[in-house]
This record gives sequence, structure tokens and C-alpha cells, in this order.
Amino acid sequence: MTEQVHDVRLHVNGSVHEVQVPARRLLSDALRHACGLTGTHVGCEHGVCGACTVLVDGRPMRSCLMLAVSAVDAEITTVEGLTEADGSLSPVQQAFSDCHGLQCGFCTPGFLTTITAGLRDNPDPSEDEAREMIAGNLCRCTGYQNIVKSVLRAAEITEERS
Repeated sequence: MTEQVHDVRLHVNGSVHEVQVPARRLLSDALRHACGLTGTHVGCEHGVCGACTVLVDGRPMRSCLMLAVSAVDAEITTVEGLTEADGSLSPVQQAFSDCHGLQCGFCTPGFLTTITAGLRDNPDPSEDEAREMIAGNLCRCTGYQNIVKSVLRAAEITEERS
């Protein structure tokens, strides 16, 4: 018996993707396999690590916990969609580069999307607020010090650019 598929229209990074997915296909899998956007990483598949975090209508969501059929008509932003309109790095991406906020890079897409949303809500975080902002994302390489520095630097860059 073949599983029934559904026609789904995903709005991802400003483009529309018409995909066919089984009802239980996770958004992370649809983004990676149906849309070809492999920047969204899948780590734990339980919503714990945060590597699969994308923005859904501007809010960070664990794409490994959301079904693709639930994302119809939502605006989804993956790490590939964070760059500026001119193709330059976003403030968060630039800050990660400036402050060496990544090592292996596996968790980085989830951090970048999470911090992007966090800085919209709190554009001038304290160090403690920066730590709280990233508390739901796990990194096994950095020890978080440079990620916290990256959050604070991204806030500075955003202020400088405005």
C-alpha cells in the first residue's frame, strides 16, 4: 500500500515551493529533500538540540517537530534566507564570522536563525539576555563563549547599519 501524498505550497526564503509530501513528513525533511535547502540540519530529531531551527512567520520553530503540511501559507526562513538583499552577510552571520562563533558548523544554522529572531525582540541584549536567547540551542564544540560574543556583536552591527 502506498502512502497518500499531499500537494503543499511552502513559502521559503521569499520563493514558493510546490511539493508533494506524505502527511507525516517533517518540515525539516521537506526543506532538505523536496526544496533542496540543506542548510537546515537535523541533529536529535526530538526538538532538543535546535540545529533544525527555522523561522516560521518570524518565530523560531524546530522544523523536526513540525509537519510540512502544517506550514502551508506560513513564511519560512531558513539559514539560506538570512543574507541581506544585496547578498552580503546579515548582522548575525557577520558577527559569527567576526567573533569565531562556530567551529564544526553543525549547530550554526539553528543558532543563526534563533539569534536573528531574538535580536528582533531584544535588539540590545545584556550578556545574560544573550545567554537566555541561545539557551535552547546546543553546541558540542564552542563552549558558548564566542556564540554569546557573537550575539552581542550582532546587536552592535545591527545598530551600526541602521
